[in-house]
Amino acid sequence: MTDTRTEQKTPQTLTAIRQQIAHAKQGAFYQEHFAGIDPAAIDSFDAFEQLPFSDKGDLRAAYPLGLQCVPEEKVVRIHSSSGTTGTPVIIPYTQKDIDDWALMFARCYETAEITNRDRIQITPGYGLWTAGIGFQLGCERLGAMAVPMGPGNTEKQLQMMMDLHSTVITATSSYALLLAEEIAKRGIRDKIHLKKGVIGSERWGEKMRRRIAEELGVELYDIYGLTEIYGPGIGMSCKYECGMHMWTDYLYYEIIDPKTLKAAEPGAIGEIVITTLQKEGAPLIRYRTHDLTRALEGDCPCGLHFPRIDTILGRSDDMVKVKGAIIYPGRVDEILSGIAGVSSEYQVMIDHLNGRDILRLFFETPIADADRIKEIESTVRAAFKQQLNILPETHAVALGELPRSEKKSTRIFDNRY
Repeated sequence: MTDTRTEQKTPQTLTAIRQQIAHAKQGAFYQEHFAGIDPAAIDSFDAFEQLPFSDKGDLRAAYPLGLQCVPEEKVVRIHSSSGTTGTPVIIPYTQKDIDDWALMFARCYETAEITNRDRIQITPGYGLWTAGIGFQLGCERLGAMAVPMGPGNTEKQLQMMMDLHSTVITATSSYALLLAEEIAKRGIRDKIHLKKGVIGSERWGEKMRRRIAEELGVELYDIYGLTEIYGPGIGMSCKYECGMHMWTDYLYYEIIDPKTLKAAEPGAIGEIVITTLQKEGAPLIRYRTHDLTRALEGDCPCGLHFPRIDTILGRSDDMVKVKGAIIYPGRVDEILSGIAGVSSEYQVMIDHLNGRDILRLFFETPIADADRIKEIESTVRAAFKQQLNILPETHAVALGELPRSEKKSTRIFDNRY
């Protein structure tokens, strides 16, 4: 089996990295961050891996335009992170950046075997966020029909979906589930012409994937990206559902152990770190995404030669510790997915009461029988005790009782601080 960590390590890639570092040092942030570093001295990947990381905290400190590495007249657009957890990150784009992003995104659609004959309904948000406009850029580059709905107004979403015979839905997993449930509730499945769904911006478990696929009657594809690195569209799954291909002609990625900050062992779960190779407006070098995944080895049956990462399991900064146990959404999904009678939707509430930590787990179930519900709650408690060494309070609720979101869903609430 080939170690996909080495597939990217070519002389051409190292040259591109050196050129990107030299370009990055034209901006205020990297002039300081890489002070004293000579790009020409980066003569090996070992030398490259000695360079300091950057992360979102650094980018926030560069607000508003400290990341800009080109003259003002070359900037044609900015995008931004939401800023809901602090100062937003502003990313300037040149026309080349926009064109490159459109090409990568069109490649994502092609990987899902979406063609210019498709009608793509775009539900993620537009504006400073990169999602909606990214999906539209790729759609237009592909030559397909864009239906640029944006988020919300579910009534109109369904009406347009039926009237325009949309064949592809793009959404967060939370909103895709909401649409699926509304279609089932209204009994309009036979009026829906969807064939494929492209889902991004948040991780989702296998049970949620199966529910959306079955209720919408579609093939589902994972798309990867983040505002700091173009936006969605830097990686995409194929029909074989064996990870996401990463477009390594535009970026170089590493998988590191988030504790040691050294390269993770082949196949081990770690944090993905990304270096752009062709970005003009705001290149990023060794950027810690905090997304947890692992490199996948070997060739993909689809024939694409771009290396693959696994679907995103969670975030290293989303982990919470309760009574010594490390908990993150991907692990909760994994445990619940193996228990019959438990649906895809859940919420974890963590509180500190009477001097001790309390974890309450709410999950949906289609079961109505009270005795059966008690059995399922007991099974869930036992599974958490066995696999995480923590005994939660378990509360089964009916399907649809937990909140649905048009954007990303929050599943773990830590109320201790």
